Amino acid sequence: MLTIGYIGNGKSTNRYHLPFVLQRENIKVKTIYRRNPSNDAWKKHDQIYYSSNLNELLTDPEIQLIVVCTTHSSHYEYAKMALNHNKHVLVEKPFMMTSEEAEEIYALAREKGLIVQCYQNRRFDSDFLTTQKVIDSGKLGEVLEVEMHYDYFRPEVPESSRDFQYYNSFLYGHGCHTIDQAISYFGKPKKIHYDVRQLLGSGRMNDYFDLDLYYDTLKVSIKSSYFRLKERPSFVVYGKRGVFVKHTKDRQEEHLKLFYMPDQPDFGIDLPEHYGTLTYLDENDQYHEEKVVSERGDYGRVYDQLYEVIINGADKQVKDEETMLQMHILEKGMEECK
Repeated sequence: MLTIGYIGNGKSTNRYHLPFVLQRENIKVKTIYRRNPSNDAWKKHDQIYYSSNLNELLTDPEIQLIVVCTTHSSHYEYAKMALNHNKHVLVEKPFMMTSEEAEEIYALAREKGLIVQCYQNRRFDSDFLTTQKVIDSGKLGEVLEVEMHYDYFRPEVPESSRDFQYYNSFLYGHGCHTIDQAISYFGKPKKIHYDVRQLLGSGRMNDYFDLDLYYDTLKVSIKSSYFRLKERPSFVVYGKRGVFVKHTKDRQEEHLKLFYMPDQPDFGIDLPEHYGTLTYLDENDQYHEEKVVSERGDYGRVYDQLYEVIINGADKQVKDEETMLQMHILEKGMEECK
């Protein structure tokens, strides 16, 4: 049994963590530290102890893992505090404010023989897993170009921002999803071209980014905007023998926002109208066009793998160097739009 506690009782804890963790029989959520009890808006779980005393969480000998689910400006402080109390730590993304903070946290964890990891749940998005399945099938031939889009139509968000704060930027808050996906599957790029913009003018938050990651003949483009009334496809993959287009995103977040939870048998599952289309020429140059049944996404797999790391000594899937690379990419991107 892995016994865990949470720092933070807001949307992150209650929407993106607890619904998955509470389905796991080998994980026990013992305590949640409520930073702002007067702002509690989420239904409490009878089996969980809610505390307003952080020390209760940090000093509890039963708790092995502390999950930091607060705004990222406080990630460094809480992660360091948990490590100094000899707890393993899982930290929401973006991992830290700066790469220097991240380096220090990883060094402290190594010194103490503890695990600290970033919560990269988007590695288990259905659209991303399905795209990997198609590439791995070999039907596309050599892959030449991948386009990854994470679009919104939320003009009110950048319009309400009147000053530039890199840590509240679109790139920091959303690029940490897709950049990690690219790194986790394709590895470290040889070079990166950055196009990070403030479409409403300088001195405002960045509301658009387009990062091109180059791997020999392969280019991976990560594109996002707040001003897309009609979203671009989630993934488009071009190979020498074909193309795969997945229009719709993973549906887990959609269901969570509707309070349709992972205990439902069809939670997060794509319907046929959400399936991607694979078009390719086979070894005999025969043309094929087929729908690809989507893989099932499951954010809880982060916890399954972390259980194996902490309890059984398995290797971490979200490696320190991958998170450090992501932090450097985020920082470099923000230099482009001050």
